[in-house]
Amino acid sequence: MQGMNTLKLSVVLCTYNGAAYLQPQLDSLLAQACRPDEIIISDDGSTDATLEILQLFAGQAGALGIDVRLDSHPANIGYVANFSSALRRATGDVFFLCDQDDIWRPDKLALMAEAFDAEPKLLLLHSDARLVDALGNSLHCSLFDALQLTVTEKQAIHAGHAFDVVLRRSFVTGATAALRRELVERALPVARGWIHDEWLATIAAAAGRVDFIDEALIDYRQHGGNQIGMQKRTLAMKWRELMNPRGQLLHAEASRLRRLEDFLVSKVERELAGRADAIRHKRIHFERRIAIGRLSRYRRVLPILREAQAGNYRRYGPGGRSILRDLLRHD
Repeated sequence: MQGMNTLKLSVVLCTYNGAAYLQPQLDSLLAQACRPDEIIISDDGSTDATLEILQLFAGQAGALGIDVRLDSHPANIGYVANFSSALRRATGDVFFLCDQDDIWRPDKLALMAEAFDAEPKLLLLHSDARLVDALGNSLHCSLFDALQLTVTEKQAIHAGHAFDVVLRRSFVTGATAALRRELVERALPVARGWIHDEWLATIAAAAGRVDFIDEALIDYRQHGGNQIGMQKRTLAMKWRELMNPRGQLLHAEASRLRRLEDFLVSKVERELAGRADAIRHKRIHFERRIAIGRLSRYRRVLPILREAQAGNYRRYGPGGRSILRDLLRHD
């Protein structure tokens, strides 16, 4: 399949003290049926053997005709800034976000490149993943299962309504995602308080089309060193979430929404101005929830009913679960 794709493909790999798991990921990049044209690697000040492994890999990839550009920050700047820096250095038409500790299925690049080639308006594409433990053993759960991505949400995304799903919850995991260059040019820098993949997915859903491949195209390794891990939530976990203090989280989310709103308002396109209005309504809902949390529990009932009757709990969150949180939580 090498050579059939008409797009220039860039893999954007960020590393930090990843020597324990890095080599299988690098091997899976070279085993792709459709190899990338370039691999941008940004190391965030590793102190283990990561850089030595990467330097050997650069030679191997170069021998196969892949342009590898390896950069290392002298001091740790954090994974969001590291990915942002690496994305700015990529020169392809489509960028594939790559973590240091996963393993890619050999047809991942080919399948995703074919989708971008076939649909010029597609800004971001992601996939399901197989969750595995530190040793690579299956956890018998897919990423979409752990995220509890519903059939209705999947249908909405496929139908071009990803923004409606984004208003409710985050559903794109960066390790599975690929995005068009124009999205990066439009979306960076990442606003404060946002994670790069969530920010890019939100801007993509606001500005164009987001879709997914309903197949596990990577092994998504779960171990103690994950920046952001994933696991299926149990009933006990859900109950603890209902009872946990939420005031600070709601404040943080309202602040994040304000920054997103400001970003969308700054764009001249009428469509994005409309998206900004939707974000404003969500922010107001979260600010009302903050106020609800300051009330005694019996005084919360009426304002919660008003938000529920307006459809805001369902539009901007998991509906009944958020209502219960607001009834039960203590801030």
